[in-house]
Amino acid sequence: MVLLALTGGFFACATAGMLLGESVASDSIQAFLVTIGTALGLAAIFHILGRKGEAKLFRREALCAIGLSWILATLVGALPYALTETGGSWADAIFESASGLTTTGATAYSNFYEFPKSLLLWRSLSQWIGGLGVVVFFVAILSSLGAGAKILFSNESSGASSDFDQGRIQSGAFQLLIFYLGVSVACLSAYKLAGMNWFQAVNHMMTTVSTGGFSTEAMSMEQFQSPLIEWIAIFFMIVCGTTFVWLIRLLRGQTHVIRKNNEAYWFFIILIVTTLLLMLFLVDQTGSLPGHDSLRTAAFQAVSIMTTTGYSTTDFAQWLPPAQMVLLLIMFVGGCSGSTSGGVKVVRIVIAVRAAMRSIIHAFRPNVTIPMRMSGQTLGERAIHSVVLFIILMTAIQLSAMLFVAGSEPELSFAGVFSCVQATLFNIGPGFAEVGPAENFQFLRSSTKVFLALLMILGRLELYAVLVLFIPATWKRFS
Repeated sequence: MVLLALTGGFFACATAGMLLGESVASDSIQAFLVTIGTALGLAAIFHILGRKGEAKLFRREALCAIGLSWILATLVGALPYALTETGGSWADAIFESASGLTTTGATAYSNFYEFPKSLLLWRSLSQWIGGLGVVVFFVAILSSLGAGAKILFSNESSGASSDFDQGRIQSGAFQLLIFYLGVSVACLSAYKLAGMNWFQAVNHMMTTVSTGGFSTEAMSMEQFQSPLIEWIAIFFMIVCGTTFVWLIRLLRGQTHVIRKNNEAYWFFIILIVTTLLLMLFLVDQTGSLPGHDSLRTAAFQAVSIMTTTGYSTTDFAQWLPPAQMVLLLIMFVGGCSGSTSGGVKVVRIVIAVRAAMRSIIHAFRPNVTIPMRMSGQTLGERAIHSVVLFIILMTAIQLSAMLFVAGSEPELSFAGVFSCVQATLFNIGPGFAEVGPAENFQFLRSSTKVFLALLMILGRLELYAVLVLFIPATWKRFS
């Protein structure tokens, strides 16, 4: 089913390419035709192999299905890049495909803006598909999974299935899909009215609402030199970095959720404080008075980095060290759970900080009971424990990955090694030093690019759906 969904995307890109002037004999259209044939062939093989399987999904099977689906989608999605004359290698194609589907936005091509329009469209469409996740789309349109759909949804998306009042998780996933489509139409209309042509508007809409950050232009959003376009991007990046279920309830008039959702509250607080700090640092660096330009530049980069979109309107690698430190911190935090953003997520950071504060109080008042509430619900010890373990595991993976990248790329600076891992594991896109917003990942070795592609998938699926694939107990048959 995932391969069939991707086939629809490949067909749409090939059709659009021919409508925009590419011939059937061109290498880009031929690449898409080969990809469509490969995807359909694999789908048929998997269908035949699994036709006698039980139509039940338990947690282990769901996790494996999600992890393997994303890896397979990445490999198949790499075919259009590899088979088109892009000047890149198979490792570049895998990196670009993973970056698209995981909405990371890092690129392994320095000449991406010269791609055929069909390939540029696939580059953007892959992020739009990956925004909510191919599995969420899959659950939304397939109602035959029953309870298995709930397991798939809750493990693939960063929101809990309990966020929905309805008993049927397919209905909840379908609501998300409708909301996603509505925001996409609004963003497309805004970009077109602000001065983009239709091709630019469609591509940037898909990479904005998915908080992915791929652009058709060499200089990203800076190319347009339009304050209006930048403010439109800021607005839609914020919308898509906020919990979708919370926004859906607001649109229904359930205003009581405003005071109940602690995560959204802290998300906006962090964004406002970060924007003001960055504006002060910019004013200090340039020696100018605070104004619209400094506010817009600070707000754009704060929102782009925290929502893990990765658009840029300036080379923030040239900013003062304090400003870069602020950006590094919000790279780690990320957006809200149940959004298209990456990162650790605001809710986990808030819970971890509160847990730390509680442990300090317990140091001198060991017998006191301090309940922890989040968004109107009391958290159990198991939930708090799992959040703290997730952050520890994420940090351990980040440090281990840095050791691998440092060994594979001995000429990289420490900031470059750190940025390679930070930008991919947290699905940010741009980093600092050698992989800053004005640079790309093309110079890295093939083994490093493939490893970073795996990190993107690992971060997008929030670790477990990929890690279980490497645990021997996962593959044991239990009676």
